[in-house]
Amino acid sequence: MLTKPDNRSVYYPVARGLTTPSKDPNAMTITTVVTAAQEATARHTVLELRQYKIVPGRRDDLIDLFERYFIEGQEATGMRLVGQFRDLDDPHRFTWIRTFPNMSAREKALNSFYYGPVWLTHCDEANPLLFDNDNVLLLKPATAAFAFPTGSGPAPNNSLPVKAGLVVATILYLWKDPSEGFTELFAKKLAPELEAASLPVLGAYVAENSENSFPRLPVRQHEKVFVWFTRIEDLAAYDAAQERLRARPTWRDGLAAALADHEERPAQILRLAPTPRSRLR
Repeated sequence: MLTKPDNRSVYYPVARGLTTPSKDPNAMTITTVVTAAQEATARHTVLELRQYKIVPGRRDDLIDLFERYFIEGQEATGMRLVGQFRDLDDPHRFTWIRTFPNMSAREKALNSFYYGPVWLTHCDEANPLLFDNDNVLLLKPATAAFAFPTGSGPAPNNSLPVKAGLVVATILYLWKDPSEGFTELFAKKLAPELEAASLPVLGAYVAENSENSFPRLPVRQHEKVFVWFTRIEDLAAYDAAQERLRARPTWRDGLAAALADHEERPAQILRLAPTPRSRLR
């Protein structure tokens, strides 16, 4: 948990589902469309996947506080909040994602936010709701093409009728560093099969092993992980897509076995329901 500091100075665009709010009350979603050149310049190269364990019964209280004060408060420092979620398999877990242009920008942004007025005003409300907030993966894009596009619009206003789907984050734990063959396998073979089964890869990330530029917030580093994200309509659609994937000839005839050969232990699958102001929805 973060307390008040001492006195120191301080896209596949349409498929990826990053939305900006619509002024049309009848519109369900409007997705930011950017050109390839704009997308390349907009990408952030550092991502935090943050899984918070919340005091039982207080998750909605934290989400309300977070979405009232901490989205614009963080983004004013140069971060980008990709999404906030309720974990459907753990009623005491709040998962969220934020990105930074690079590690140097991360250090500056985190210092600015956690020693700044928004956090200092509200940290005494937030900290009592957190049982543990150290389960954080510090990541970078597996390849440039697998980075979330940053976009430029504001986070959705929770008064707008923006339809949310199911976001799934799959954390693969590998025997070897992903650069030793797995990233290529994923890009060339796994991602196309997932897409064909209606599980489009919105982003894919590996561990960022640079020194933690803000040690006040612990992160999990030097883990051989590969994390990919997808979005689908709902749980039933996700289960049906999994069945389609398992039925595909390429999957049955060797690709599933190839994936298993790379895995050190079973994957962690996070089934995530977007909160009202989550961009990724």
